[in-house]
Amino acid sequence: MRLADDSAPGTEPGSVLRTLCSRTALTGGLTELAWVGAHLLMYPLGTRVPALRPDPRRRPGQQPPAARALFAADPLAARIPVLLVHGLVDNRSVFSVMQRSLRRRGFAHVCTWNYSPLLTDVARGAAALGRQVERICEQTGYERVHVVGHSLGGLIARFHVQRQGGDRRIESLVTLGTPHEGSVLAHVAPTPLIRQLRPGSAVLRALSQPSPACATTVTAIYSDLDQVVLPTRSGRCDHPDLAARNVLVRGVGHMSLPRHRQVVDEVAVTLAGRRAAAPRAAGRSAVA
Repeated sequence: MRLADDSAPGTEPGSVLRTLCSRTALTGGLTELAWVGAHLLMYPLGTRVPALRPDPRRRPGQQPPAARALFAADPLAARIPVLLVHGLVDNRSVFSVMQRSLRRRGFAHVCTWNYSPLLTDVARGAAALGRQVERICEQTGYERVHVVGHSLGGLIARFHVQRQGGDRRIESLVTLGTPHEGSVLAHVAPTPLIRQLRPGSAVLRALSQPSPACATTVTAIYSDLDQVVLPTRSGRCDHPDLAARNVLVRGVGHMSLPRHRQVVDEVAVTLAGRRAAAPRAAGRSAVA
């Protein structure tokens, strides 16, 4: 799999046919099927969210050498809480690999959250996320957190950041396969929540409104093999007021994104401050 910053909004890398017929796409498709099968088995284990239990052993200076190297520029970054938010019809089990991996890399506070499976409105989910963030700040004593959102989880977090003042608490947001510009696949199911994921919906129009004072940096990781976010370029976050960085990965399916090693590596270095925040740029998102 290749991973690269992408500064060309509205363009697809190569033809769709060439992408789908490549060896990378075949390997990614088979991997996606394997992960979907494994996820179905793990799903029941993710219905309960455990209490946040910070690991007191994971302190700056007490980490293994690899973790100390990751946080060399900012040792205190290891202590900022990280909240993982799942996507539609899912739960925290989708982050089983990422949560364990981030902890091994030295992040002391890595927690998950299940929003209601009966959620019918992005704004309502965003408000619930805000309450969860406040609880984490109270429990850990930190004023700001990082959020990693998969699919709908990323859109919920972005709505909270832009439209509900969530940038006051959320230091950075990393989205994985999030339909920032909607998905044509949302036309298949006419439920209230999924209708909000259609291109041009009221929710997406609200997110396109000016956000000149937004203090949260955004990294949008999207794939050319995403079967849910269609067209795949909709996984980009292109907003002139946001410090947004778009990262294209090739040959990784939608459900594989939170589990793929190179994606997890990219999330880790981003949260550790190893990726420079992108400056706001008129007309398009900038990249590091």
